[in-house]
Amino acid sequence: MASSLYSNAQHVDFESVLGMDDPGMVSMFEALVASGLRGFLGCPAIVYEDALVDFFENASVRSGVVISTVGGQLVEISEKLFAETFELPIDGLGDLSEMPKDAIFDARSIVSLSGEPINLSGRKNQMKMPFRLLCDIVAKAISVKAGSFNAITVEKFSLLTAVVCGVKMNWAKFLFGVLKKMVSAKSKQAKGFAIQISLLLATKSLLIL
Repeated sequence: MASSLYSNAQHVDFESVLGMDDPGMVSMFEALVASGLRGFLGCPAIVYEDALVDFFENASVRSGVVISTVGGQLVEISEKLFAETFELPIDGLGDLSEMPKDAIFDARSIVSLSGEPINLSGRKNQMKMPFRLLCDIVAKAISVKAGSFNAITVEKFSLLTAVVCGVKMNWAKFLFGVLKKMVSAKSKQAKGFAIQISLLLATKSLLIL
């Protein structure tokens, strides 16, 4: 069970990737930094398997706060704590439905391998290589949805657009919302954020290392 909680975990070593000899890749990762996601995607890549199993087995949402027990100790994760831990932006769009249509239109051409606007019901092989990688990052580390990582979805492309076109996002609200869906009993949201939850638990001194 534990492996399923972190099999799609993504960690970005920004110091290394920003030094790559590939202008396209460097530009894409610079856009990720500018978006405000560096602290979330580049936090220490440590996973505490037993603690994660405990966390998800006992987690629920109460009054907008994620509550669980790990090793018998109470864990409370608020949106404020989440934002501060990962230095996430708290201003901007909090819902992908608010993504400007003109930004999506521009992004369809910017990421295109052929130069023609990509088909939003197609697959990521329509994209230039840096943006295929970005598509994987947003699918696995941000939206954390089960299913094919090759298919382009409206949600994935909206997230990609936010990064590529520099659309200001309230990443704290959006990502904390994803976490709340993960621990909702009726949600089919895949489990994720293994690295980030491990850091939160370690920060709260709940892990016996």
